[in-house]
Amino acid sequence: MSITNPWRFCIAPMMDWTDKHCRYFHRLLSRHARLYTEMVTTGALLHGDRTRLLGFDPSEHPVAVQLGGSDPHDLAECARICADWGYDEINLNVGCPSDRVQSGRFGACLMAEPERVAACVAAMQAVVTIPVTVKCRLGIDQQDSYEELAHFIACSAEAGCQTFIVHARKAWLQGLSPKENRDIPPLHYDRVYQLKQDFPQLTLVINGGISSLDQAATHLTHVDGVMLGRA
Repeated sequence: MSITNPWRFCIAPMMDWTDKHCRYFHRLLSRHARLYTEMVTTGALLHGDRTRLLGFDPSEHPVAVQLGGSDPHDLAECARICADWGYDEINLNVGCPSDRVQSGRFGACLMAEPERVAACVAAMQAVVTIPVTVKCRLGIDQQDSYEELAHFIACSAEAGCQTFIVHARKAWLQGLSPKENRDIPPLHYDRVYQLKQDFPQLTLVINGGISSLDQAATHLTHVDGVMLGRA
């Protein structure tokens, strides 16, 4: 793996899967893949059992924590806590379309609020020295033009985010389950490739429907990294 690009090969954050035991197993399979926790909400982290939520084995490095939330102050406090625990990256979830996540005003619904996401990024960047990254979709519902996606990316980039993990599908916030949202909306890899062309200074990681190393290698001719989940 390229030392200068720690996001070249990533394992996706997956609820009910990528706990510390799963990540330890993944590390046995790959020495350098970047690992991600399950999503941890700000409410759970501020008021729950931090050892259970954040504990990890040192062998898991490099390992990132994914946070779910939309309040800049709460996210900043959680980012500080996670950095103190020794994580290598703070990732903000702007991609999950589940009803439960939407009701908490985080996940994919935040793609409709690029300025709020930017404020969250800025607040976290202000209190940690590790990278703050964003995982998002191509868009949501009818708000799925390339121009809207580019505006979303630009807002968070201006706030200090230098790395974006883009699931190359939009999300339907109504009418599809989270499982269906992983399969039914069509993939548009070309839009992620276009983001890399339009924002060459950013690190762009592509996610969605990648099921083999051959496919990953093809994507790496267009973007900086790949993230695999259900392969």
